[in-house]
Amino acid sequence: MAKTHGDPIKSLYVHVPFCARKCSYCAFYSEPSTGEEINRYVSALVRELGWVAPDLKLESVFFGGGTPSLLNLKQWTDILDAMEKHRLLPASEFTVECNPATVSLDKARLLRERGVNRISMGVQSLDEQLLDRLGRVHSRDMVFRSWDTLRKAGFDNLNLDLMFAIPGQTLAIWDATLTEALALDSEHLSTYEVIYEEDTALFAQLQAGEVKEDEDLACAMFEELVQRAGAAGLEQYEVANFARPVWRAAAPVRPPLPDVPAHACRHNVNYWRGGSFHGLGPGATGYVRGVRARNWANTQLYCEQIEKGRRAIESSECLSPRGRAGETAAFGLRMVAGWPFETFLQVAGCDLRTEWVAAMDELVANGWGERTPERFRLSAEGLRFADSAAQLFLGSK
Repeated sequence: MAKTHGDPIKSLYVHVPFCARKCSYCAFYSEPSTGEEINRYVSALVRELGWVAPDLKLESVFFGGGTPSLLNLKQWTDILDAMEKHRLLPASEFTVECNPATVSLDKARLLRERGVNRISMGVQSLDEQLLDRLGRVHSRDMVFRSWDTLRKAGFDNLNLDLMFAIPGQTLAIWDATLTEALALDSEHLSTYEVIYEEDTALFAQLQAGEVKEDEDLACAMFEELVQRAGAAGLEQYEVANFARPVWRAAAPVRPPLPDVPAHACRHNVNYWRGGSFHGLGPGATGYVRGVRARNWANTQLYCEQIEKGRRAIESSECLSPRGRAGETAAFGLRMVAGWPFETFLQVAGCDLRTEWVAAMDELVANGWGERTPERFRLSAEGLRFADSAAQLFLGSK
């Protein structure tokens, strides 16, 4: 069903919308669910996968959620069988998100043996009270047990997700969490500042005056993060993402990507660099050759549409060349390396040096940007406020 135009797409995102419980901060489409509904979802996903497979030649796969690790052995086997049937595996990087205590040794071994070579674990905090405030279902002990399980199953490329600026989190608590998390010696570290998004429990608490934001504390936590991660040998390559600079895994060394450490998440680098990717599953967004499409964020409706033999796309938007280039510029500036001018010209078809001179001048003038003859990038201070800096590059679509 996928129409191919030009080179095949190298990246695939699959959304698994099921969770044991909805977390208080989460604005992604997710829901608690029954085994029967998950089986129906897997059947629909396998069918949707077959429709886009002719347009794929995968280098990176990312199963996000929700909690993909909630799927059982049979459900994972069905998905992986379909991927192999369509000759989509192996992929250079195949990531599955998981939550502590949702991956048994049998499941971890199945994923590893079938081509998954990177796990991203949603830890968020190692403080029991903060885990409860966030609505997480795992305990700190479960984090360490699950970590040992993944290592035992043979995973040598693991990411930890942590959150900071959580209501009630002090700098001392954050420092203690960093100490324990960094001691696990992961290959990658992803961090997220708490954002109070509408339609979340945390936003309702903020509106009710039950919690409050503290920008100064958030900045102090971010500075501590950058310093501690660097001291532990993790290289900052995006606003809040850090990776080992030397490839550790036993598999053959992959061709390096420019301007990022060896263990950087290739799927996300493709996203930040304006690359195309197909998105499958309810609520998933894809970006293919300048067209952004989003599936219905409703599992039942998603399954119904697929079962009727049609894609479950709620909306699609064809960006103008200028709008596409502006978004590419904005996303890419989240990376520490920024944009080499020649690379941006090749990717976006526009020249930063002529199209966005005023934006770069403004950022340099206020200390948020750095410009050389070869590239433009955000300064250390600018990276802290990358979302605000990005607005200068976003124009009409």
